[in-house]
Amino acid sequence: MKPFFETTTQSSECAARTGIMHTNHGDIQTPCFMPVGTQATVKALDNNDLHTSNAQIILGNTYHLHLRPTEDTIAELGGLHRFMNWNGPMLTDSGGFQVFSLGFQKETKEKQGKNDSENTNTPNAKLSSIDENGVTFRSHIDGSEHRFTPEESIRIQKKLGADIIMAFDECTPDDADHTYARTALERTHRWAQESLDAFNAIPQLFDHQQFLFGIIQGANHDDLRLESTKYICDLPFDGIAIGGESIGYNMEATKTILELIEPYIPKDKPRYTMGVGFSPADLFAVVERGVDMFDCVAPTRIARNGALYNKAAGPDKKFRINITNAKFKKDISPIDDTCSCFTCQNHTRAYLNHLFAVDELLGYRLASIHNVHVMLNTMKEIRAAITEDRFMKLKQEWGL
Repeated sequence: MKPFFETTTQSSECAARTGIMHTNHGDIQTPCFMPVGTQATVKALDNNDLHTSNAQIILGNTYHLHLRPTEDTIAELGGLHRFMNWNGPMLTDSGGFQVFSLGFQKETKEKQGKNDSENTNTPNAKLSSIDENGVTFRSHIDGSEHRFTPEESIRIQKKLGADIIMAFDECTPDDADHTYARTALERTHRWAQESLDAFNAIPQLFDHQQFLFGIIQGANHDDLRLESTKYICDLPFDGIAIGGESIGYNMEATKTILELIEPYIPKDKPRYTMGVGFSPADLFAVVERGVDMFDCVAPTRIARNGALYNKAAGPDKKFRINITNAKFKKDISPIDDTCSCFTCQNHTRAYLNHLFAVDELLGYRLASIHNVHVMLNTMKEIRAAITEDRFMKLKQEWGL
């Protein structure tokens, strides 16, 4: 029987590596970027778009799917794969980030790359409360009361049926002080064990194997991050995630945390940075530090605002152009003349500029196709570079 994860190449230049995750819905070549399908859809894209872009695995959001259409409905209809007709691997988060963000309400423009919960940004409204056993929260849709505990989160994810599911944790704020971060850390550690117990106790509903990941917390405190790393890695999880608001949102802190904890994470388990992928530069940053998987809603979210990835734009402009800019009104070149996506092969900047100017929905779709393709194709290039032991050269070619 194949192991869940195996390393295939280790870079001689840094901690970057390639590997394979084996699931019943297919193998996943790592490192990989995972498009986010919050409500059983990657926004503006259909499954053919995702397959054409070579998406290997996509995400579903436990919080949103619990509220609508509910995990019971999805289970009755055959599970999330059948519900959305996706035949590849899937991952679901625990719902923790969303329910905790209902309480903190700290969204900023940069943080919006972290999740796809636009409707939770109610000013000055605290919609959740944390206790030692879980979180009680009110739906951002209708105000109805709900409760997530480690057991309940696992129960929901078992009913959704994703290949990879996450332990329930407390997503620690980026600026949490040491006292609060320790309290949250201790809760997360208790909940990690409770998630494992529930995972082993709750029967499997579908005929494919599910894998459970634990999550390292500790905010920006080195001692707590190391403590959490050692604790979570000692538990029998199938993979290790690095969580907290800092990851992805604060990339300098993300790099520091990864450099600190990477030596303590088992080599035989996949590493997952949650919420990374606002810019192609972020992919290089975490891969260089030994990460195997990452996700972010930013590629489709910023696409809907007209921000399109372009390698020539360079790192200073976060590798993107604003297609709504008037200078593109008569520009007949593609978004990126090095890109092979459907949009770049068939449409001009002028056409995209027009679609956004008149608020046509096709603009969102064509922009999203491009941005997702860029992220996935960049990952393909990164995997090839690691295999050929030239990752740092590729990074330099990107101006990083």
